[in-house]
Parts: sequence; C-alpha cells; structure tokens
Amino acid sequence: MKQVLFGFSLLFTTFCFSQNKQQLKLWYDHPSGDIWQNALPIGNGKLGAMVYGNVDTETIQLNEHTVWSGGPNRNDNLLCLDSLAEIRKLIFDGKQDEAQQLANKAIVSQTSQGQMFEPVGSLRLVFDKHENYINYYRELDLEKAVQKTSYTIDDVTYTREILASFPDHVIAMHLTASKPGNISFTAFFSTPQPKAVMQTAFAKELTISGTTIDHEGVEGKIKFKGIARFKLDGGTLSSNDTALTVKNANGVTIYISIATNFNNYQDITADENERAATFLNKAYPKSFAGILTTHVVAYQKYFDRVQLDLGTTDAARFPTDERLKNFNTTNDPQFVALYFQYGRYLLISSSQPGGQPATLQGIWNNELYPPWDSKYTININTEMNYWPAEKTNLSEMTAPLIKMVEELAETGQETAKNMYGTRGWMAHHNTDIWRINGAVDGAFWGIWSNGGGWLSQHLWEHYLYSGDKAYLASVYPVLKGTAMFYSDYLIEHPKYHWLVICPDMSPENAPQAHQGSSLDAGVTMTNQIVFDVFTNAIDAATILNKDKAFVDTLKQKRSMLAPMHIGQFSQLQEWLDDVDDPNDHHRHISHLYGLFPSNQISPYRTPELYSAAKNTLIQRGDISTGWSMGWKVNWWAKMLDGNHAYKLIQNQLTPVGINESGGGTYNNLFDAHPPFQIDGNFGCTSGITEMLMQSEDGFLNLLPALPDVWLQGGSVSGLCARGGFEVIRIEWKDGKIVKAVIKSTLGGNLRLRVPNELKLNSGTTLKEAIGENSNPFYQTGKTAEPIISPKATITPPDLKKTFLYDIATTKGNVYTLITNSY
Repeated sequence: MKQVLFGFSLLFTTFCFSQNKQQLKLWYDHPSGDIWQNALPIGNGKLGAMVYGNVDTETIQLNEHTVWSGGPNRNDNLLCLDSLAEIRKLIFDGKQDEAQQLANKAIVSQTSQGQMFEPVGSLRLVFDKHENYINYYRELDLEKAVQKTSYTIDDVTYTREILASFPDHVIAMHLTASKPGNISFTAFFSTPQPKAVMQTAFAKELTISGTTIDHEGVEGKIKFKGIARFKLDGGTLSSNDTALTVKNANGVTIYISIATNFNNYQDITADENERAATFLNKAYPKSFAGILTTHVVAYQKYFDRVQLDLGTTDAARFPTDERLKNFNTTNDPQFVALYFQYGRYLLISSSQPGGQPATLQGIWNNELYPPWDSKYTININTEMNYWPAEKTNLSEMTAPLIKMVEELAETGQETAKNMYGTRGWMAHHNTDIWRINGAVDGAFWGIWSNGGGWLSQHLWEHYLYSGDKAYLASVYPVLKGTAMFYSDYLIEHPKYHWLVICPDMSPENAPQAHQGSSLDAGVTMTNQIVFDVFTNAIDAATILNKDKAFVDTLKQKRSMLAPMHIGQFSQLQEWLDDVDDPNDHHRHISHLYGLFPSNQISPYRTPELYSAAKNTLIQRGDISTGWSMGWKVNWWAKMLDGNHAYKLIQNQLTPVGINESGGGTYNNLFDAHPPFQIDGNFGCTSGITEMLMQSEDGFLNLLPALPDVWLQGGSVSGLCARGGFEVIRIEWKDGKIVKAVIKSTLGGNLRLRVPNELKLNSGTTLKEAIGENSNPFYQTGKTAEPIISPKATITPPDLKKTFLYDIATTKGNVYTLITNSY
C-alpha cells in the first residue's frame, strides 16, 4: 500500500510539475486552510486580495489602499519647543533616563499614535458536497499576475482564476467546470468592520458599505463601498437579504469593485458609491478573457523588463512550501530567482502611480487591529520597501512614495516650526495615510527625527537613475526643506564641539550605559543621514543653479559634522562614545546606513571603515528578524562577500519557527518578522540585485558578490544603474563575464568594474580607468577620516582582482562587451 501511495504521489507531483512549465510560479498541492499566510496575494496597487484556494469554502480577503481608520488629524506635541533646552542639558549631563522621561511628556504625541490600514472584508463562496476532491492544484503565476485553483470531484474538474486588473480597476474571478451545469455555490460578504452593512442589490450584486473605525480619539471618516457583481453562463441566480446563490451554471464571472471617499490626506469628499459603480460598470460588459488579456499586457509592461537565470535543478520540481522546507539542504538556485521575482511582483502589485505607498504589509492585511497598525514605519521599513524599485527596473512604482514624501513635506513644516522652532520640514519614525509627523510609541522609539531626512533620499535617487532635471526641479523644495530643518536644528556638542542632533537616538536600540534610555546626541546613523541630506541638497542646488548662499552654509555645516568612529572592539561605533557591546545582537544595525543604502563606507575608498563595518556585522550575527536579514544580504553584498550574502538568503528562506531569533518565511513566501512584514521580501530582492550589480560607489560594478553556488553560470537582463545605464544583459560562466550588453540612455562616461578582462565586441580594447569618474551621476561625497580607538585592530580588505574601465558613451547607444578569452 505504501508503494502504491508513493507511486501515486510521485505521479501527481510530476503531473503538477508538468502544468508548471513556466518556472515563475508559486504552486501547492493543498489548500490554505484557515491560515492567512498560506493564501496567495494579488493586487493592482489600489485593490489587494488574499486568495485562499479552499475547496468547499473559498475566501477572497479584500483590501483597498485608502481604507484606514480615523480621519484628517495632526499629532504634534506643542510642549516640545519649550522643553528642548532642558532635554538637551539632561543628555549632555549624562542623565539620559531623566531626558527620556521628559521627552515622553513633551515630545511624544499625547493624542494619536497613528492610524491603521484596515481590511474591507472577505467574499466567501460556499460549495455544497465539495469535501472529497483529488488532483488539487493551486498556483500564483508571477509572469501573468493570475492566481489559479483547480481540483476534481466525481470526474468533473473545477477551475478558478482570479486577478486584480491594472487597467480595469476591479478584481475579476472566473469559475469553470469541465462539464456543463456543475457550478453551484452561495456567495456572501463577511467583515470585521463593526460599522459595515452587507446586503444584496439588483438580484445579482453583493454590496458591503460602511465607515472605518475610530482610533485613539480620531473619528473614523473613511466611507467605503464594495460591490461584487455576478455574470452567469447558464444556470440560475437567486438572492436573499445578504447572499446570492448560483445553481447549475456552466461558468461564473465575478467582478469586484471597491472605492472610498478619500481624495488626499486633507480631502475626503469623494463619493465612494459613484466611484465603485463607475469602475464596475466599465468592467462588467467585458468578458473575463478580455479583462485577462489587457491585464497581462499592462502587468508585463513592468514585470518582463527583468529576467534572472541562476540555473535549475530537480529541486524545482516540488511544490513551493516543500522547496522552502528543503532550501537549506538542497541546491535549488531557481528558488532564489523565484524569490527575487516575487519581490518585484509584490512591489508592482502593491505600489502603483496614483495609489498609496506599500505599507508595512504592502496592500494585504486581514486584521482590524494589525501589527504596528500596518502603517509606515519610516526608520527603515518603508525605505526598504522601495530599495529594489529603481535598480530592478520598476521606477514607476516609486511614484506613491514620492507623492507621500511631498505631502509629508507639507505637513512636516508645521511640525518643524511648532515642535523644534526650525524652518523646513521633518518627520519622526512613523506616519500614516493622514501624513502625521509627530513622535509616537514612546520616547525610546519615537523621538528619532530623521524620517524626513531618510525618505528624501529616495527623491534624489530617482533623479540619479533618471537624470530628469524637470523632475529634480519639482522635488527640489522637498530636498531643500529637509536640509533647512537640519541646518537649524543642529547644535554644537559641548564636549566634542561637532555639530550634532540632540535629542537623538539610534533606532530602537540603546547602550547598556544609558540604563534603558535610547536618548543621546549625535549618533552615527543620524550624522550619516545629515551628511547625505546636505550633500544631495548641495548637488541639486548646483545642478539647478539655485540658492548659492544656502549651499555655502550647508558646506560649512557639513564640514562640522561628527566623523565616524572605530571603537575599542574594532567596530563601527553606533554612538559617539565607545559604548557598543560586542555581544549586542539587536535587529537594528542602523549605523551601517553608511554602508547601505548610503555609499559613505566603501571597500575601495574607505578601507578602515569597511573593516570596522565588517566587524560590526560579524558581532551582531546573522539570524534575526526577517527584514533585518534582508538588510544584511545587502550589507554583505556591499562587503563583496557573495557567500555570506547567500548564507543570509538561506537564513531568510527558512520556514518561520525554525530560526531561534524568529525571522524566516511563510509558506506563501511572505517575509516573517514574525509576524508578516513585506519589507523583508523587498530587502532581499534588493540584496540579490546588489550581488549581481552595484552602482553606488562611483562606478558600475558587475558581478561584485557572486556566491560559489552561482559561479557555474547564469544570466540577468534588464537591471538599471545610476546615470541612466540599463544593463540589458550579463552572461557569466565559471564566475567570469562572457558577455555584457549595456545601454546608455543619458550618455556620459561609463566606468565599469568587472571580474575579468573584457573588450568591445568590435574587438576594440577598453581603456583603463584613471582619476575621478567624470560622470556627474557617479560622484561620491568625501567621507571624513574616522577617529580610531587605539585598541582597535584594522584588517585591510582582501579584495579580489578586478578590472576598471572607462567607456565614453553616447545617449541611446548600446555597448556589447565580451570576454578576452574569445
């Protein structure tokens, strides 16, 4: 009997794999059950759904990007300005605990701590006599952005397909059976929303409507409307007050439209009923096949830009959850490519022009009171969401983030003025759809004042990739505004005499010497962020020929910032004082911001800081929360250590619950903090990209951190680099580049670092690079010399031999390089 079962299992696995000819699929041979993290996500940037794929009771859990608790509000603490001097004195006097107690009263908001991204509800389809099934198969096709479920009962094969249409702004689901007249089910909405009303309408619609909840004293003012309209091929449709029943249909298509009254953070006067009906009425006359065709075209416009081939093995034959379980003990390179592309899929699906940015959970949340409110944590997590955008050729996906930063620059002017007495704008460590800027969650976490500074770097990065001066001029006031805030807020440290931010903190961490207080002055990460803000504002103003006097002020103040320090344990110090604990394994390693995403630490330009950063990474350890491991993949790639970066990928691609420190991956490949946070998905996709290509260190570096398991051969196509360079294709074998094709969309010098000698395909020898890179998009700010503890041991980097070339490019031209071995 066991042999028979084994044979059937092997046959069925082969059957499933034969359906799965396209490798870029998540697929399973069992339903999700009641576990949300087993369901599969679809989305179009405005609507999101988690599809369970259960047989007898299908659940489609629904989100809409503007369904949030509360309404327009501000949460600044107006006691702050009068208390700043006292808080600063306490910190400089070494009384951090007293400073934190005062900050809890005077800086942290005494009103709302931020509003919550909320679910709309779920559409449920209940099928009679569907308990006994065989040949179950469930997939998410990343190449088409379509989820499909199929199974067989009594010689009838049932198939469900569902998508979130980009052009039609609806979720469309198509149910078919292999024999006519076999589709029967009852459909109804369910919801955790306490103010929602669910009913039927016009004998063929289910509706859900309501107002979101109040939260922390802020009245819920988002009005939402969802409509599910049914189109039958044969059979009958009947209704009661809250449900529709389909009997004996050949096929059914369900169209779901959801809308709200939200226009922007200060305008909620739209008509949610009219919006929802308009989208639905435009989509409903179309067949599912028609909606599918235009949806796939719109989606593939983005997704098909990048391909990654790391090879494949027999391990790729198995269902996704089994591959996840086996990844650390088998050679499954295609699983990394799948996970890389899954990150791109999730970003396309959760962040579209005209929509809200991806939250801590993207656009997928099923809880009325979600972890961390499912909002925007801007001391790392929101930024990490967008790390892969530019370099994996998804530049358009940054539009919601850029819009949010522009809006925060508006609301943040009042916060900067009223709380800190400065010009410009600022934000603390959290925000939401209402663009709050106040400090939340307690002083230990919340008084961090660099949310605006870090977010503004994404606006500058968008320019570095696009070279669009009109865009730069449009966002220059935002870049200038955050520089103005820091220019006014910096004060002289009474002991060290550098300009520092005070009160300050290193996100969510504290040295033991502070006895539970995170408050300090001039922490390393803040100094690095201020350096970048000043440098980018200087460069932007220079390019646009603006504000020369302000530029001079920023240059002067930048020269007075505290340099980085290398401490007694040969580590990069997290704080100005040498108080790091080498046994601290905290998930935040914020002082390595200077290594990535910034470029202030480099193995080529700052070898001492590179050595210290490496020691810090080793001391902090590998396994941590999911998003932290995602960041570490990027750091080890910047360390040019592909094997260690790959080890972190293995740690992250470990089923949740196995890693002692908690992080890992759920069966649907969602990242686990735990619980689910989407930033780890995006962080790891970024890290895989950094292993293959880097462009932040003054040159375009191809295959900088290739691990041994990928050396044999592979290819990647479509990545983007700063200065408008598109890496059309890289092919490698035995760790050496066989062919590289690069398009220059802006022209200018292409400084290229590669692992082996190359030549142009015409046979022309490449010119060895010397001196500074003349390409303005590849300028790097000069990092100040570090202050080094006499107890520190500096280990110079052991860098592999590479070749550095300069190629003068012309706008629009394509350059093909081949190995000298041919």
